[in-house]
Amino acid sequence: MNRSSKFYNMDNSHLINKNRTLLDALKQINTLYPGPLVLFVIDDENRMVGTLTDGDSRRALIAGASVNDKVAYAMHKNFNCLHKGVDDDVAHIRLQKDLKMKLVPVLDNGDHIIEIINLEKYRTKLPVDAVLMAGGKGERLRPLTDKTPKPLLEMEGKPIIDYIVEHIISFGVQNISVTVNYLKEQIIQHFAEPKKGLQVKCFSEPKFLGTIGSICFVDNFENDTLLLMNADAITDLNLEDFYLQFKEHNADMSIAAVPYTISVPYGILDIDGRNVKGVLEKPTYNYYANTGIYLIKRELIKFIPVGDFFNATDFMESLMSKGYKVVRFLHNGTWIDIGNPQEYKRAIELVKHMR
Repeated sequence: MNRSSKFYNMDNSHLINKNRTLLDALKQINTLYPGPLVLFVIDDENRMVGTLTDGDSRRALIAGASVNDKVAYAMHKNFNCLHKGVDDDVAHIRLQKDLKMKLVPVLDNGDHIIEIINLEKYRTKLPVDAVLMAGGKGERLRPLTDKTPKPLLEMEGKPIIDYIVEHIISFGVQNISVTVNYLKEQIIQHFAEPKKGLQVKCFSEPKFLGTIGSICFVDNFENDTLLLMNADAITDLNLEDFYLQFKEHNADMSIAAVPYTISVPYGILDIDGRNVKGVLEKPTYNYYANTGIYLIKRELIKFIPVGDFFNATDFMESLMSKGYKVVRFLHNGTWIDIGNPQEYKRAIELVKHMR
């Protein structure tokens, strides 16, 4: 069985036929270290019929089995798995993670393994396509960005955009695109080689098209949900929670937002014309700031005019005016928009503690 999966290399390392011996199984398990020490047992028709761990093998031998007995003798028949199109969604994957599963097989309707989700390597498997906007000039960071596009400025020896790409990949996203413009050749060259085993694709916008206009030039979407992010913001946003809330509320667009508080150090007059109605002493106002991170239904990008300057805020207003559901996702963690030298220095200090 040599099927291939974009999410997990489906070679034979975790597969064993039920008629092989326990000695064969132990030798095979020994080659898996330091990864998950589990084998998925298949029959002669390549259907999954059980699992076998090193612990299962030891218990069988202690109980009197011989190393020459068949794997079927010691395998665990009541195994965890997901079925493609039935229970392979993010919520069910999270349940497997809660059960401390490290490898989760996904079966077709004939019980053949078509995919193995590695929850030791990835946090989940999000069915989204990610698009990073990397076309800006980074003018507030000049002269640093005179010859280097902002996404390629380094922090602790790694470009800003690589932190973002690796964060997205950690949630099992397998289709990532980057839209480029300013000094685009450098970014295209940067992604000439795969990152964490994933080939990131670059798409050029013909002119500066705002914070969302360039998405019209991405032509390789595979999923019905799109994740949009700027290529110059560091965050620890839990993309799994973000996605699950988006689906739970059947939203058309979700905006990741962070709390933003303004404290006024003066007494503020409440006035009506010339008349003072009262005084607010050093008031504090609480708001929610837009992080520039969005989930949207893919079908809705038809409302983004091709080739026109169009910001994400224009898109939000367009959707709301048409009656579509736009929701907020509250993020209480880290988010740094690297828009000026002070934020750049703060981000550098942050990533020192992320390693």
